[in-house]
Amino acid sequence: MSLNKKSVDDINVKGRRVLVRCDFNVPLKNGEITDETRIVAALPTIKKLIKDGGKVILCSHLGKVKNGPNEGESLAPVAKRLSEKLGKDVKFVDDYNVTGAAATGAVEAMKEGDVVLLQNTRFRGKEETKPEEAGEAFAKELADLADDYVCDAFGSAHRAHASVAVVTKYIKEKGGNNAVGYLMQKEIDFLGNAVENPVRPFVAILGGAKVADKLNVINTLLEKCDTLIIGGGMAYTFLKAKGYEIGNSLLDDSKIDYCKEMMEKAEKSGKKLLLPIDTVCIDEFPNPIDNPSIATTIVDSDKIPSNKEGADIGPKTIELYSEAVKSAKTVVWNGPMGIFENPVLANGTKEVAKALSETEATTIIGGGDSAAAVNQLGFADKMSHISTGGGASLEFLEGKKLPGVYAADDRA
Repeated sequence: MSLNKKSVDDINVKGRRVLVRCDFNVPLKNGEITDETRIVAALPTIKKLIKDGGKVILCSHLGKVKNGPNEGESLAPVAKRLSEKLGKDVKFVDDYNVTGAAATGAVEAMKEGDVVLLQNTRFRGKEETKPEEAGEAFAKELADLADDYVCDAFGSAHRAHASVAVVTKYIKEKGGNNAVGYLMQKEIDFLGNAVENPVRPFVAILGGAKVADKLNVINTLLEKCDTLIIGGGMAYTFLKAKGYEIGNSLLDDSKIDYCKEMMEKAEKSGKKLLLPIDTVCIDEFPNPIDNPSIATTIVDSDKIPSNKEGADIGPKTIELYSEAVKSAKTVVWNGPMGIFENPVLANGTKEVAKALSETEATTIIGGGDSAAAVNQLGFADKMSHISTGGGASLEFLEGKKLPGVYAADDRA
């Protein structure tokens, strides 16, 4: 998984137009950005290209854009925040076609060190389509705006979208470079090394709601790690596979046999597979999800009452999991231990995060809810690396080839 890809340090961009695919899919409330983490993460690459005299053309998607272009999903607020962060004007091209005359004109007028931000790539409506369909034409138009291309959007790297992977074909055809940015390089280095060349003991922690979401990851990590810790909603299918009563807890009936297989695989290969030994139970799922007025009962995991549901790991499990992390040299964590959005049911996730923050191991948080939990609980600055892509990091840990990574040129 050690990928020898061209990075922004390997290309000379002076006087050249550089299209940079960023991940500016930021949360917005009433037109205001509520979390600027992804903008901040993109700054090192953008600043490097400005400093080197490139003409920097930024593009990104934002939201799902199910009902066509709309001001609520415009990248205008991102342009404003970027201007503040860079200390220079970022020209925003409010063109719903994304690569139309307004974009072409803005790029033609650029001087060295200038920055232009194109409108939401999904406004075009062809971003996510298969390459052989109209997405191919969109990719070519994006490439026509630039001389070189840099992908710094790890959160989208597992999708073969027009602005992520297909565009590289047309850049290559015109003799340009396809490189990765600093953020992508960091993801490749941390996640790649964690899976292929971990410093041992290597502990993997998987949580979240569904076993189905992590089928291949469980299998792959059991082959790579020394200890696999299971928490969150997915743990109850494993407990059911052990023959335990799990009450109204989350269950994926179709995956019970798979869980049995994984437990057998761990035993045969001499790996530890840790499951919750006690559980925080509730009467019903909180509504709203952050309702603090919720009654809990702690029981052993083989004694969950038939009328209750598991919602977090209990204190004995917290101790077991924290102890397993203490001696680790590498830890990868993807998925919370319980309903962490609720203050009463966040303790398991918080304590696991705390244990990771106190270890000397390389700690890698696999994006998504885990990243949100670590940020929300105040442990972000204690982690070695927090991935910017939940789905992408999972697929990377599975050993899948991510289109956005593999589309970049190899170093000579």
